[in-house]
Amino acid sequence: MSEDKHPLDLNGDGEVSDVELEMHLEFKRKELEDQDAQRDAMRKMTWFALAGLLFYPSGIFLTSLFGLHEAATLIANVAPTYFVAVAGLVAAFFGADAIKKK
Repeated sequence: MSEDKHPLDLNGDGEVSDVELEMHLEFKRKELEDQDAQRDAMRKMTWFALAGLLFYPSGIFLTSLFGLHEAATLIANVAPTYFVAVAGLVAAFFGADAIKKK
C-alpha cells in the first residue's frame, strides 16, 4: 500500500520539517507579494490610460491654439484609434479583474 506524500514534504522522508514549512511559507509570501505588485501595476496603467483619454483633447486644443493647425489635424486623425485602444485596455483590465474574482 502506497502512502500519499504530503505536498510540503520536499525530500520525501514522510515528515514536514521546519525548513520545508519555512520554504513553503516564504514561497506563499512571495506569491502574494507578486500578485499585489501585479494589481498595483495594472491599476497604475489603467489610471494612466484614463488620464490620457482626458488630456488628449487638450493636446488638440493647444496645438490649434498655438497655430499648429496641421499638427492639430494629425492628432485629431489619430484620436479615434487612440480612444478605442485605450478603452479596450481599460475594459480588459476590468474584465480580467471580474473574472479573477469569480
